[in-house]
Amino acid sequence: MKKIKIIIVVAMSLMMTVSIVKSEPMEPRLTEAAIRNYEELFPDYISKIRYTDPELIEVFDNFAFDEVLQYGDLDVKTRVMAILASTIACQALSEYKIMLNGGLNVGLTPLEAKEILYQAVPYVGMSKVLDFIAATNEILTEKGVELPLEGQSSSSPETRFETGLGVQKEIFGERIENNHRSAPENQKHIQNYLSANCFGDYVARRGLDLKTREMLTFSMLLSIGGCEPQLKGHIQGNVNMGNDKEFLLAVVTQLIPYVGYPRALNAIACLNEVIPE
Repeated sequence: MKKIKIIIVVAMSLMMTVSIVKSEPMEPRLTEAAIRNYEELFPDYISKIRYTDPELIEVFDNFAFDEVLQYGDLDVKTRVMAILASTIACQALSEYKIMLNGGLNVGLTPLEAKEILYQAVPYVGMSKVLDFIAATNEILTEKGVELPLEGQSSSSPETRFETGLGVQKEIFGERIENNHRSAPENQKHIQNYLSANCFGDYVARRGLDLKTREMLTFSMLLSIGGCEPQLKGHIQGNVNMGNDKEFLLAVVTQLIPYVGYPRALNAIACLNEVIPE
């Protein structure tokens, strides 16, 4: 009987040893560039997924923080701004909060972060932006930023239509006047809203230049999906503001890990249609 007990104890001990060996986490095999670029954004952050899904982290981090960065020459802040705009459009709140902290580590200002949110309202909708505003306010407050920030509106209730119309013409040219003239009577209010509200209240704000705002709008529209007509219009708007095809291809490339291939390929198809090779 005693011998049987000893055998059972030894067997249990061996099983525990095997269990311990199996539970040791696999270390993701990350490239030097992936480690360096990740740590630039997140010097003190280690994802929990690194321990639960090391194979996924190995593939994702090597792709998102090394491979895609080899295409184009976007600076790190521009890249993060595009990703923040994209995560808002995708409703990816957890990723947004991680990337916002990363952006603030590489020179994104609280004012710029707020303006990305405000830019999202007319393109994504307040119902989808509200939670991101709350999360941003929480993160900024934790970092000692006093809210509200200095106002950036460049128009008043009396001037918002003319201000917005002027911004529209600057981005898209005189065809905006034709849009107003040719709109059916029961749809003229939409053209007025676009000028006064979308562009007068939001796009005309200070804090970000129009070139950056068009890049953000491009990032949002391609991430939403199903907005190809508007995406094509804003591709031309980007070109008019100085964001050429190579720049926009670089933006799409950086967003592939976050939006997936179908939306990225749709965006590239729109790029090729508006700006043929």
